[in-house]
Amino acid sequence: MILINLLPYREEKRRRRKAAFIAGMGIAAAIGAALVVAIYALLQYLTAEQQRRNQYLGTEIAALEIQIKDIANLRAEIESLKSRQRAVEDLQTDRNTPVHLLKELVRHVPEGIYLTSIRQADKVVTVNGIAQTNERVSEFLRNTSRNSEWLEKPELVEIKAANLSTNSRDQKRLFDFSLRVSIKAPAVEAPAGAASGPAPAKKS
Repeated sequence: MILINLLPYREEKRRRRKAAFIAGMGIAAAIGAALVVAIYALLQYLTAEQQRRNQYLGTEIAALEIQIKDIANLRAEIESLKSRQRAVEDLQTDRNTPVHLLKELVRHVPEGIYLTSIRQADKVVTVNGIAQTNERVSEFLRNTSRNSEWLEKPELVEIKAANLSTNSRDQKRLFDFSLRVSIKAPAVEAPAGAASGPAPAKKS
């Protein structure tokens, strides 16, 4: 016996395909929504983490700025103290300079020279005087340049002949001179015995 299916199978097949398509679309929509939610949550977490890092960096930068300001203040105080110390040292040196200057001139002015004026401008001293001979002036310059602890760089400005009348009959031929010399700080002396060599051996 032959069986013939008279049902509309094409419509049934189309209905099943439509139902499967709708189910697939629903699953895809659900998966897409889940992905969107997951990505949004991840972005929120990353944003919060970055904000936390930024806040930490801002706190650390503020602390460093305070430390840098304190260091700058300390440096300014140190420089101020150094400048005060230098000012005190300069005042001490300037106070003792005239004494050392006169002492050095007394030591190094040879016989036959008479000083008439001494003028100081900053670290330069101008000395005027009268000498019996040119050799006395040369000796004065040599003594100042070689053996002086406080004077250096002597420079002869002028020397000229001058006649000095002692009485109506006698006249002496002298030399009127002017020179400049610079004031220097004395060298620091080495400790006693530092430059001395070994003691010589005793002879038997």
